[in-house]
Amino acid sequence: MAISIASLTTSLSSLSFSSQISQKPNTLSFSRSNSPSFPLSHPSKQPLTLRVSATVSSPETSTTTTDLKKLVKSRLPGGFAAQTIHGTGRRKCAIARVVLQEGTGKVIINYRDAKEYLQGNPLWLQYVKVPLVTLGYESSYDVFVKAHGGGLAGQAQAISLGVARALLKVSQDHRIPLKREGLLTRDSRIVERKKVGLKKARKAPQFSKR
Repeated sequence: MAISIASLTTSLSSLSFSSQISQKPNTLSFSRSNSPSFPLSHPSKQPLTLRVSATVSSPETSTTTTDLKKLVKSRLPGGFAAQTIHGTGRRKCAIARVVLQEGTGKVIINYRDAKEYLQGNPLWLQYVKVPLVTLGYESSYDVFVKAHGGGLAGQAQAISLGVARALLKVSQDHRIPLKREGLLTRDSRIVERKKVGLKKARKAPQFSKR
């Protein structure tokens, strides 16, 4: 299987590379043609092919965020505090300020779509929409949220409480069905603080007799 230097030089000189840009945006691909046939002892082997592709990330996410920010500012003149139908929800360390406006059921959290912000988690998305679904308003109001603190699970439950409280501003007749589902109750459970001499709230170090 020895390859002479002369034959290798001749084969390498016969190489030709062609570059082309694919039809997909922001994608660059290179392909090699005229594959050389080396004088190996096994000529029946398939010639090697080389394909290199590079993808450039597009700024669609930032553009969408900018568009949503402009939409929220146009829909909420004066900010969240100046709106009439609003509510504040809390859960663990999360705080969410919610504003309702008549619309088609769009949910925007921190200038991002709810499905994108909550990472597509169906349980967290259900928390946000439960008060609206309970009253049959899932496609009647647009929800604008400004949330901070805690994690996504805590923020989702805080948004649920904020939406339920905002629906009381629409009509006090909503109190009975919302209270029946437990959507107006503030969940006060939080993580118990760590104690001195313990590893966590109640977990003690392992006892060694000897």
